[in-house]
Amino acid sequence: MLIAVNKAHFPVTVLGPGRRLGIWLQGCSIRCRGCVSQDTWEQDAGRLMPVAALLAWCRGVASAGLDGVTLSGGEPFDQPQALECLLRGLADWRAQNALEFDLLCYSGWPMRELERRHSRLLALLDALIPEPFIDAQPTERAWRGSENQTIMPLSPLGLVRYGEADARTHDSRLQVRVDGERIWYIGIPRRGDMDLLEKRCGERGLEFKVVSWRA
Repeated sequence: MLIAVNKAHFPVTVLGPGRRLGIWLQGCSIRCRGCVSQDTWEQDAGRLMPVAALLAWCRGVASAGLDGVTLSGGEPFDQPQALECLLRGLADWRAQNALEFDLLCYSGWPMRELERRHSRLLALLDALIPEPFIDAQPTERAWRGSENQTIMPLSPLGLVRYGEADARTHDSRLQVRVDGERIWYIGIPRRGDMDLLEKRCGERGLEFKVVSWRA
């Protein structure tokens, strides 16, 4: 089974509790206005890789332990068969090694639509953050980009980890990873943060040639 992946990082500490594997899938049919990850929208055969290879990478980089896996994109549910294969592989790794990491997934699809079309996938998750990103509805709630989005615990572990998530405030930190001439920013910025970051970097002689938050 092949899966289209934009990027993957460990540890990620700003998209869920603890030290996490972050996996961004490639391809999005929703394309919310104001999305900061427009580089994940296009279908790209060059981003395809075997799910088995992705799972092997996960086990290798997080061999000392992790608290969770966060799946984002792109739109993970645009690849339902590959997503199911990945989730089952992660669940097997967790069970076989008696680990306690949670599986959190973002989706721009409404919860009602996901329940109708992908109930089998929801059963493999511990928590879900559904609903489209709405640029005109900023939020102070943790791990979400707009006020309409909620955190839905889907398992006993998800309830423990995310049952009181609405009491947590927005984490404005961004993680930074440098890969050659590319800089990755990980997290959920506040409105205007990325334009301000670009401006401040420009004042110091660092020019952004291509950015993910503008078409």
